[in-house]
Amino acid sequence: MRWRQGRESSNVEDRRGRRLAGGGLRIGGGVGVLILLAVLLMGGDPLQVLDVLADGGSGGGNGLPAPTADGPSTAADEEMAELSRKVLGLTEDTWSVVFTKAGLTYQPPTLVLFTDRVSSACGLAGSATGPFYCPSDGRLYVDLGFFDQLAGMVGIGSDEFDFAAAYVIAHEVGHHVQNLLGASDNVRRARAPGEANGQSVLLELQADCYAGVFANRARGRDGRSVLEEGDVEEGMRTAAAIGDDRLMRSAGREVSPESFTHGSSEQRVQWLRTGMRTGDPDACDTFAQAGYR
Repeated sequence: MRWRQGRESSNVEDRRGRRLAGGGLRIGGGVGVLILLAVLLMGGDPLQVLDVLADGGSGGGNGLPAPTADGPSTAADEEMAELSRKVLGLTEDTWSVVFTKAGLTYQPPTLVLFTDRVSSACGLAGSATGPFYCPSDGRLYVDLGFFDQLAGMVGIGSDEFDFAAAYVIAHEVGHHVQNLLGASDNVRRARAPGEANGQSVLLELQADCYAGVFANRARGRDGRSVLEEGDVEEGMRTAAAIGDDRLMRSAGREVSPESFTHGSSEQRVQWLRTGMRTGDPDACDTFAQAGYR
């Protein structure tokens, strides 16, 4: 991916090197693409994650301990931080054009880079949560160490791991787009009892599709696509690796579709490919395909 062709976003809060001690996990709607993956990698129980998702979390991180200093970052960390800032800039340029054509104004989110723990308007979260979006404060939260775990899961060398990381960030930006358009609120108001997981999956798949729309439309400073040969395959491999069914099997668990939170490998690949092929946000209506419209 030609990510260096992008401009760095100024909407970034770098909280790395600060550590919050204590507290529990409270996450609201619009959680990150890899929350279940991270918990499985850390040996956790995905059913506990589902409980958090179903409850919708609680807001506020008041009364949290002050951060303490952590160790220095590495060159690899700084490279990934630069990539994150530039990918965010590319998403801003891309979605600003989409919104303008629709007669709307795009309000970009803020990206928060953190180490180990972070306080958000959705509560206190640890690195095991994985990247997530908090609709209450309009921020994406990413611990860059997570990308090392993901690269191992996907089987991609760290020196080639660029579009997969961009996909993760673009997915979380997709949740921000949903928040701006009211899709997240509509789902929370309309879903019937017992449908929480199913509609959560549809939101996640739509965010995958929006990530694909970004990949299709993103342009560097020279006006050319930022995608390079092999990026599409890298994206599909990543989407397949983080499907709920794949993660459950990897953890030695029985595949339980009713417990899915993000969709199967096949579904995630399908919707990412739809966005990348069409570049059209209107093609990302996962709810209509599922019969909810």
